[in-house]
Amino acid sequence: MNQAQAMQRALELAARARGWVEPNPLVGCVMLRDGMVVGEGYHQRFGEAHAEVKALEDCRQRGVDTVGLTAVVTLEPCAHQGKTPPCVEALIAAKVGRVVVAMIDPDPRVAGRGVQCLRDAGIAVEVGEGEVNARELNAPFIKRLATGLPYVTLKWAQTLDGYTATSTGHSQWISGAASRHRVHELRACADVIMVGSGTFLADAPRLTARDVPVRRMAKRVIVDRRGRVPRDSPIFSDGGPPASILEGSLEASLRQFVDEGATHVLVEGGAELNGALLKAKLVDRVLVFLAPKLCGDPAAHPAVVTGSCLTMDDAARLTLQGVEPLQGDVMLDYRVPAES
Repeated sequence: MNQAQAMQRALELAARARGWVEPNPLVGCVMLRDGMVVGEGYHQRFGEAHAEVKALEDCRQRGVDTVGLTAVVTLEPCAHQGKTPPCVEALIAAKVGRVVVAMIDPDPRVAGRGVQCLRDAGIAVEVGEGEVNARELNAPFIKRLATGLPYVTLKWAQTLDGYTATSTGHSQWISGAASRHRVHELRACADVIMVGSGTFLADAPRLTARDVPVRRMAKRVIVDRRGRVPRDSPIFSDGGPPASILEGSLEASLRQFVDEGATHVLVEGGAELNGALLKAKLVDRVLVFLAPKLCGDPAAHPAVVTGSCLTMDDAARLTLQGVEPLQGDVMLDYRVPAES
């Protein structure tokens, strides 16, 4: 296994902890000797041992001498004392010979210090292998540190001709069971699940993750700046996660979520809320569950309303990141470019 393949394996390991480690980053590590994997690990839970320490433990459990190993890690090893000791100290004590790092940690407590500590200890360090994929993996972590805002994902289901509900507001169900299960998986990894008042009044969603392992207990937020939602709605007393009404600025509220420890906000429509977030340039990802159905009614509900769009030059542009078949439906995974 070469170092590029080892980095891909480390990224795959890191992704296993999505929903468990936030607001910390997702990190994986693979230990190599002469092209062979002799240990691996990833940061599994917030507050627990980091990826490098886990990988070194794995080596020792296999009876592998760690002297001279190559450590391939998805993020710069930490050089500060947090809930766990600095990872650079563990690597130095293990006498690894080389460390391959995908990207420098943007956390100002690290920000190159980890790499420098390793080099000062005589360990060769290479930075940049797999950096694009590592940045995509930890996009929510990077955005939170850089902007003070959470990573925002818009999600909706629509017909092939672009409608999310009929003219009467009927929408259950556009997508199939596999798509709905996938949505519950997304909810199980979010810190906040947000919905507009129109969608809430039409569908009375519970905004909880069901029939999947729940990794994070997401707060439930209803955006209602017109006082439409009854304050005695069952969602406020159903015994589920905290539910609240958002009446003020979207951006200010998102910043408040970060102050409360949130990294990822999942938004479940409808058109006005989707449009407002897109227009304010607060959206990072768009997930569209496309069902093999045609509504054919111009009075039906669209997925997004942002105002006038006189030419295609005015249309918001998205970048397709992936396509996931879901038993007849298709999930289209888009990113919102920073300049859009």
